[in-house]
Amino acid sequence: MRDTAFAEDASKIRTGHGPENMATLRNLAIDTLRAVGRTGIAAGLREVSYTPHSRPLDLLNLP
Repeated sequence: MRDTAFAEDASKIRTGHGPENMATLRNLAIDTLRAVGRTGIAAGLREVSYTPHSRPLDLLNLP
């Protein structure tokens, strides 16, 4: 899932805790989309990207 939605294999982050941290953030994004009822993760990511400064906060119920 993460590789197809986020192109994880192409990531340049390879040292330290970077890969683990990015995997955690990607999992958070996927889990958040699933929690609000999205089954198509790629479509959900596209929708959230249309308004990147407000839509993710709406999903998390943050002001």
